[in-house]
Parts: sequence; C-alpha cells; structure tokens
Amino acid sequence: MFPEYRDLITRLKREGANTRFLNLFERHNELDHQVKALENRDVGSIHAEIDMLKKEKLRVKDELYAILRQEAAAGSK
Repeated sequence: MFPEYRDLITRLKREGANTRFLNLFERHNELDHQVKALENRDVGSIHAEIDMLKKEKLRVKDELYAILRQEAAAGSK
C-alpha cells in the first residue's frame, strides 16, 4: 500500500506520534484480514458483507492517503 510513502509510513509507525494514522493503519489491516477470510469461504450470502467491508477499507485507505500527503508536505517545508 502506497509504495511511494514506504519510508514515511515506517517513520510514522515508529514514532507513534500520529495516533489517528496508527489507528487507521491498524483498522485497514483488520479489514483486509476480514475480507480475505470471507473471500476464502464459499458462501453466496456473504457478498454483501464483503462489499461493505471493502467500502470501509477504501474509506480508511483514503484517510490514510490524506494523512500521508499532509505529512509529506509538512516534511518538505
């Protein structure tokens, strides 16, 4: 996820100062695991749940990206 921000992600995780970023990063990982677990099941009735989780995951990813852009801009000043 966001290879262009790999170093920044590592720094933000290591420093731990941006708790919003850390919480979103953890939530994204949780959602990713949930989606993968559901996709591995062969039950047609879970498609709606998978779609809901994917939408939440995308929302979280968008927030993470916004934070990364903001942090990158602040670091280049």
